[in-house]
Amino acid sequence: MSKPRPKTNSGEQTFHVAQGQANQTLSAALRAWLPNQSWSKIRQLLTLRHVTVNGNLSTDAGRRLKAAEVVKILSRPLAAPAKPDDVVVQYLDEHVIVVEKPAGTTSNRHREEVDWSARRKQLQPTLDELLPHIITKMEGRRSGRGVPLPVRAVHRLDRDTSGIMVFARTHPAERHLAEQFRHHTTHRRYLAIVEGHVQAQTITSHLVRDRGDGRRGSAEQSGGKIAPQSGKIAVTHVKPIERLRLLSGREYSLIQCRLETGRTHQIRIHLSELGHPVCGEKVYRQPRFGKAKPDKSGAPRLALHAAELGFAHPVTGKTLRFQAGLPAELTEFWKRLKEQAVAGKDE
Repeated sequence: MSKPRPKTNSGEQTFHVAQGQANQTLSAALRAWLPNQSWSKIRQLLTLRHVTVNGNLSTDAGRRLKAAEVVKILSRPLAAPAKPDDVVVQYLDEHVIVVEKPAGTTSNRHREEVDWSARRKQLQPTLDELLPHIITKMEGRRSGRGVPLPVRAVHRLDRDTSGIMVFARTHPAERHLAEQFRHHTTHRRYLAIVEGHVQAQTITSHLVRDRGDGRRGSAEQSGGKIAPQSGKIAVTHVKPIERLRLLSGREYSLIQCRLETGRTHQIRIHLSELGHPVCGEKVYRQPRFGKAKPDKSGAPRLALHAAELGFAHPVTGKTLRFQAGLPAELTEFWKRLKEQAVAGKDE
């Protein structure tokens, strides 16, 4: 039986599904891991969004677990799954749709979840599953036999990252947009609230799937065990917008990050290795030198937001650019930090 790791400073508990627990329901596994908790308490943890599986919110008590999956019990609930009204549409035509993704929503269904029943998918809808219904409502019609046509993802944002995304509505548009992302000709600018005072700079490294501890990272940070040529070049341009020094002595920065490339978790990895992890970061907190420090910022979630997206329209070729400011929860978070800042010491 898998035992939980010691509680972190955030009060989380982590469990690894053992081979003998494979195919157990999530609720049964939680009951085994938490023998002092009643069945009603287990159901409450699920319904109140305190449980994740492999980093994704799970409210489905009947979900069958697989060996080596990671189950976490969170001290604070995750945001409720998005509803159609939570998604802001910035642009729509017969070829593409540009939207603002809410935090807490997965961009598209993971491969292992594609065959889930409709009931299970409705518990945790993904953005690409919500969009056909939104489009149908906006256009005031239904296609074919009343089934909305699917949209096609050409890039992704992490579940806890908010911001602008584009989806293709046709195969030709999908191919054209995917080519732009592949060749890094799109414009992407993010806003982030990070720990410490960050200087303007360009971060360049070779990202690998496993830096030696099972996590993505820079080959250059692996102590020479991984050749940089084995990774993919990643370039992030960082510029500070505002810096704070709190009465407690802790420092924070509101920064913008422009992607020259677009690798998986690129910004989160680069900033963490620089020693300035994104507030609310739970996976990447290991700096280039020294030990990872606990997050004491009180961030409501990962403080990362895709603020700008630009690309060439796949049919007309016209350059399109879209913007979305910090969402309310991150604006309020930065405001709270400013209220704790040393008067006259902001930089």
